[in-house]
Formats: sequence, structure tokens, C-alpha cells
Amino acid sequence: MRKKSFMLRTLAAGLAVFSSVAAMGQSGPDWLQDVSDRIQLHGYAQGGFNYTHTDAADVNTFEVKRILFWANAQITDRVSFLFMHDFNSVVQEYYMDYRFSNNKALTVRLGQFKNGLSYENPLSPTAMEAIDVYSEGVTYLTGCGSDPLIGVQYGRDLGMAVFGETDNGKLRYEVDIMNGQAINKKDNNPEKDFIGRLEYRPAKGLNLVATGQIGRGHAIKVSPYVPDIALGENYKRNRWTVGFDYKSTVFNVHGEYLEGKDKNTTSRGAYVTGSVPVAKGVDLVGSYDYFNFNTDLDYDQHKAIAGIQWWFFKKNRFQVQYVYKSAGVAGGQFVKNASHAIMAQMQVRFDWAKKK
Repeated sequence: MRKKSFMLRTLAAGLAVFSSVAAMGQSGPDWLQDVSDRIQLHGYAQGGFNYTHTDAADVNTFEVKRILFWANAQITDRVSFLFMHDFNSVVQEYYMDYRFSNNKALTVRLGQFKNGLSYENPLSPTAMEAIDVYSEGVTYLTGCGSDPLIGVQYGRDLGMAVFGETDNGKLRYEVDIMNGQAINKKDNNPEKDFIGRLEYRPAKGLNLVATGQIGRGHAIKVSPYVPDIALGENYKRNRWTVGFDYKSTVFNVHGEYLEGKDKNTTSRGAYVTGSVPVAKGVDLVGSYDYFNFNTDLDYDQHKAIAGIQWWFFKKNRFQVQYVYKSAGVAGGQFVKNASHAIMAQMQVRFDWAKKK
């Protein structure tokens, strides 16, 4: 509680300073004017109510899922910095970008950030259609939370990225060199993980994405999905995905095929998620998601989502969804125990930059 209280006081003080700088305008010293022109502030919160029914028990609760604040500063025309903290969790991101080229062809990033694996992982939860955010395959393979071997790492890691785009943004590439141990941690094995990402936009609204990862994990827990990996073991951890995204005024849809290899165990799956606008600011949302955590043991799960969302102000929305899952984990074991859930969520977001 003391730690969170200190963080909140620090955030309030920081916001007060930035507000004062912005209010000074042209009358303030040149360096204060320069600082206020270069800094942008952002934040959002997501919370709501979940009711879940299984054969074992019914659970219902109000919950706050995320309270994020981040600031990014354009130090020069080539150097920028970002810091992001989740007040419901831990420090999420902190990195510096340096753009080597005069255009967007070559930029280097150093620090802690989202890895480039899969189409969905680099996206903000504020842009995702599903209340429980990413597909089962993305959540498991990128380290977002459902893989006990790596733990809850929010799809982020420490390392370096080289990325850029050419042909007026039609082609984008990214190469990551990461610890493989994820956020706020030193590497527990001598190998680094390599992640590659390639995006191509052949037509308006259409984006094709291919990603892959080669590396080794260090098991921080045992897993019901991969029983032959021991606690503390360094194991092969490879992944690859192919996906697409299409946006238009009529509908939005994205989908992906994913596959992973942990030691001798193969996992694979696919999903498709979309939304259709039915009125001003109102969308119908749907998703079908299949993932097999261990193809040798048939640890497969089907998930279906249907719901509606209302964008009541810019990036702020209210969502209600029904979620069905055919299987899950209970008592540390994978069980074919279906669940039905009703989820409601409110999302509020702000983006602040000084008007020029």
C-alpha cells in the first residue's frame, strides 16, 4: 500500500509539473517551453464485472484489470524515450529509440518493450475487440500470462530491437534480440532469444504479418501442458505465426495461425476476430479461437466470443460479451471442463500533448 501510495503521489506531482509547464506558454523560460513541447502524456483504465459458470462453481466479481500511465518524450528529431507503468501491476516498459536514417527505414530500440511475436501482441488492449484481450495462442506463446514455464510477463522482455519501414509504409520489418526471461529480470541462461517480424500491405486496409522466434526458456514453474520440463530447466522455446488484418468502413477482421515448440512438445492454434458497425459508435463483436496446448496429449481448447461495444467518446467505450471455453486448468491440471462467462467492461483513456 505504501509503495502504491508513493507512486500515486509521484504521478500526481509529475502531472502538476507538466501542467504548470504547459500553462506558462510563451511567457516561461525557453527551456521550459522546449520541454513542454516535446512531452506527451497518456493513460487508460479498464475495469468491470465478470460472471463465470462452470460445473465446479460459479464466480462473480467486480475487478480492475489495468491502470496504465505512460509518458514519451521526443528529445531530438532522432531520439525519443518512453516510460510506462501499470498501477495495477508493475513497470511495463521503458526504452529509448534512435532513428539512424533520415526517413523511417532504420531505428534502434533499447530497453524493455513488447516483443514482435504474433500480430496481436504489439497491439494495445484499448484497440482489441475482446475484453479478455488476446487470443489463447497469443497469450500462451508470447508470455502474456497462461504459460506457467515463463509466468505472467505481459508479452514484454528486455533487449534490443531494430525496425523500420520502406515503400511508403507498405513493407515493415523488425528484429528483436531479447533476454527471453521477460520483464524486470536478468537472463537466467546464457542464450538470447531472436524474434523476427515482417509486415506487408499489398492493398488499402490489408496487412499481412509473419513472425518467428528462436530461443531458450528457463522454467520458473512446472507446467501441466509440458510435463517433461523440470523446474529451473533451460529448454528449447521456438515459435512462428502467420496472420492478416483487414480494416474497412463495412467491417474489421484479423486472424492468425500460430505454432510453438517447448522442448519436445508442439502447440498450435488459430483464431479469427472481427467487428461490424451497426450504428454510430456501436459495433457487434465476434471471435472464434482454437488452441491445442500439447498436440501429443490433445490438450485442445475452443473459445467463442459474441458481444457489443459502444464507443461513447473517442477511445472510451463500454463492452458486454459472452465467452464460451470448452476446457481449462483446474487444480493445476488441464481438464475438459466447459465454462460460460458474461463480461462487462468500461474503458477510459486520455492522450495529452501541448497544442502548438
